[in-house]
Amino acid sequence: MTGTAVAPPPTLRESASRRRSRLTDPAVGVWLAAAVVTALGWIVVAARGGDFLTLSNVVGILQNCVALGLVAVGQTAVILTGSLDLSVAYLISLGTLVAATTMEDSGVVTAVLAVLALSAAVGLANGLIVTGLKVNAFIATLGTAFILRGWIEDNYTGPAGKVTASFQHLGYDRVGPIPVSLFLLLAVAAALWVITRRTRFGHHLYATGGDEHAARLSGVRTRRTIIAAHVLCSLCVGAAALFLASRLGAGAPWAGTEARYDLESIAAVVLGGTALAGGRGGVVGTLGGVLVLAVLDSVFNQLGVDPFFKNVVRGVVIIAAVALYARRGSRRPA
Repeated sequence: MTGTAVAPPPTLRESASRRRSRLTDPAVGVWLAAAVVTALGWIVVAARGGDFLTLSNVVGILQNCVALGLVAVGQTAVILTGSLDLSVAYLISLGTLVAATTMEDSGVVTAVLAVLALSAAVGLANGLIVTGLKVNAFIATLGTAFILRGWIEDNYTGPAGKVTASFQHLGYDRVGPIPVSLFLLLAVAAALWVITRRTRFGHHLYATGGDEHAARLSGVRTRRTIIAAHVLCSLCVGAAALFLASRLGAGAPWAGTEARYDLESIAAVVLGGTALAGGRGGVVGTLGGVLVLAVLDSVFNQLGVDPFFKNVVRGVVIIAAVALYARRGSRRPA
């Protein structure tokens, strides 16, 4: 009598190996780091006579996560392919200006569509320059950033337009202690997680970043994949621009550059365990990296830390995290 073969249960060694693998996952590590940074921040601020975990401070941290989180999630998709985008800061600035001026004249829906169309066009241009002209992504997106900067400086001298009161609910309303805008970030992050982890296109992102030549030989249309990743990134940036416009109440030429969303987003992605060379990482780790940076900023602001020392600490944290990921990667068996 024959029957269906039943796979033997995993051995204790295999189970322990799986648990150890999960614990050494950068995404798990960065969320543990976020918890540790939060606890240390609470202790240090309390020792100085302050109160770190107040409702207003927690809400502030979560709101600070939204714009950077949206940009970083989009940046993750691009970096997974081995590319990157340095035009995001100026695209945010231009996006807020387009949103506010369009909203003032034509309403919310037209403004949202205009910002998303602008963002998609910039992402498409970046992708075509990188894949069609074979320009290094660093140089290509930096060039796009200068073009956007020139347009902003030539057409705007300061804040412009006016965001409707109804749209500002996105930037200021809360559900209990949770800002409404956080749901926007979670929705975008969830969509990107599904795309990267549960779709063929997502597998193509990882394959292209892991080894573009091998992916091409396997039938992956790597050019289309990179272009689509840049469009996705820019759409996320457009969402961040809409959020910031709702917070500011007008368009601002400095909205993206003052917060240095270009470098900050890359820092969050790298801190979350995504390899700059591509092919490894994900959205979950990126969100953890965003939270670490937001908590650090909040702690430094409450302590009145000197900006120079603040940047030094952030730099050390990022370098230490990347060094740790590289050390773990070198220990993995071939």
